[in-house]
Amino acid sequence: MGTVYADIILTNAGDRTSVQRGLIKEPEMRRTTVTAIVDTGAATLFITDAVCQQLGLITEGERSARTANGARVACKVTEPVDIQWKERSTSCRAIVMPGAETILLGAIPLEDMDLIINPAKQSLEGAHGDEIVALAL
Repeated sequence: MGTVYADIILTNAGDRTSVQRGLIKEPEMRRTTVTAIVDTGAATLFITDAVCQQLGLITEGERSARTANGARVACKVTEPVDIQWKERSTSCRAIVMPGAETILLGAIPLEDMDLIINPAKQSLEGAHGDEIVALAL
């Protein structure tokens, strides 16, 4: 299977909350559209330093991450980021990988948005079609 890419919109979740509370106007919300590598081997969202700065994200700590070559790297963990792919969205903390040049969209946000990789089409799609499945509680 080849590399699968997805265009996603990343938004500072704190800015979204500030808009909802009337503290800032929607045009002031920091967001960016990026092309991410869809990586089911990555746990969560990995972003670059540049995207972290562009979104004005506060880092809330550090954690160790393992790179594809097995090396351990100390990474910053950000405040929540909203992720949107087409009509689906989720929020999660992002991991800022030092020196990274690409964005990785990992398994946890993919699962939360009910998305899978279609290996035949080498594309991202809804696990249950285009409809978002709601589970009864």
